[in-house]
Amino acid sequence: MAVEVITREDLNEFRTLLLNDLKEIMHSKTQQAKKWLKSNEVRKLLNISLGTLQNLRINGTLTYTKIGGIMYYDNADIDKLLNGNKVNALPTLFK
Repeated sequence: MAVEVITREDLNEFRTLLLNDLKEIMHSKTQQAKKWLKSNEVRKLLNISLGTLQNLRINGTLTYTKIGGIMYYDNADIDKLLNGNKVNALPTLFK
């Protein structure tokens, strides 16, 4: 049976690779958004009041699903709302 010697450099290289892999895993987990958000999460995400969120529901701007008194909002609908209301900045014209 052959004996293989592991050096400090080998261990440091392994540590670096392992840390990079863990960082990638953690980064991909944070990138994955929740499918359904509760009202308080939507309010924090959009930085709006409870009344504003209610107005968005009432006028049909933001769809929701109500289950047992709790309202859930589809994250994709929030993205559509934000992307649909984009405003292109026009360059300021000097006279």
